[in-house]
Amino acid sequence: MAMISFSYSSSSSMSLRVNTNTNTTLSFPKLGRVNRCGGGMAFATLSNKQSASTLGVRLTQGEGNLPKLLLTSPAGSEAEIYLFGGVVTSWKIPNGKDLLFVRPDALFNKKKPISGGIPHCFPQFGPGPIQQHGFARNLDWTVVDSQNVEGNPAVTLELKDEPYTRAMWDFSFHALYKVTLDAKSLSTELKIKNTDNKPFSFSTALHTYFRASVSGASVKGLKGCKTLNKDPDPKNPVAGQEERDVVTFPGFVDCVYLAASDELQLDNGLGELISIKNTNWLDAVLWNPYLTMEASYKDFVCVENAKIESVQLEPEQTWTAVQHLSVA
Repeated sequence: MAMISFSYSSSSSMSLRVNTNTNTTLSFPKLGRVNRCGGGMAFATLSNKQSASTLGVRLTQGEGNLPKLLLTSPAGSEAEIYLFGGVVTSWKIPNGKDLLFVRPDALFNKKKPISGGIPHCFPQFGPGPIQQHGFARNLDWTVVDSQNVEGNPAVTLELKDEPYTRAMWDFSFHALYKVTLDAKSLSTELKIKNTDNKPFSFSTALHTYFRASVSGASVKGLKGCKTLNKDPDPKNPVAGQEERDVVTFPGFVDCVYLAASDELQLDNGLGELISIKNTNWLDAVLWNPYLTMEASYKDFVCVENAKIESVQLEPEQTWTAVQHLSVA
């Protein structure tokens, strides 16, 4: 197993330092500035003589000159992760189909979160005392580790509190986000640790955008769940219970499903059945904006793993949740 770890500077160029007997250093193209507080020099270290390319992990320049990671499995599946927001923006299975969706109005300029893929909602899901969906999706995450097991790549990103976060949510925390790519699966593990000397609470979600034909898309596994339906009034959700075996997207959909199953099945209407398994996320959210986003609503649905009720963490406690997406 080979390992590689990264950290980033605010300089306009980045390098990869390979820790081998030959003391090789590989240079990456210019990636633009990384606006993080306290940034250090950019290094990556391999624990043996393998080159970076054999790990199936490559750092490159993405849209708007933002740095992104490209993950490639031996079977030909691919994923890309932007460090801004720690957001997975693409998951391609071996036949080349991308099962995630990035909206055509998405911006890659750090002025707002990247709209699409798998954005983070932390430490707040939805509206509340701080900004919508929290701050994790509009900060630079740092790559701290990479593993390669039987040819399949996995990378771990981290996010810590800084003056910007403390100004709106005055707690010290440490978030780790591990992304693992396999032939026909994409797994994520999110760990939130309370590194403060006082307890805190948070809500969170993975706001996953799946590429879909909205008229043919459907979700199974939600029957019997208690629901909070935000249609027609998002500020006053209506409590109810899901009675349908198969939930579709006939119009505007914005509904929270409490105590959801640990496995849902999404038929994306494009020929793929996607299994959405989770550990410890507990809740689910379905969303499609319909005519409020006329340019793209027909091309995606959001099926989100979430933790709606606040997680309470004492100092040094850690909360962990896993999402596993796969196709047959």
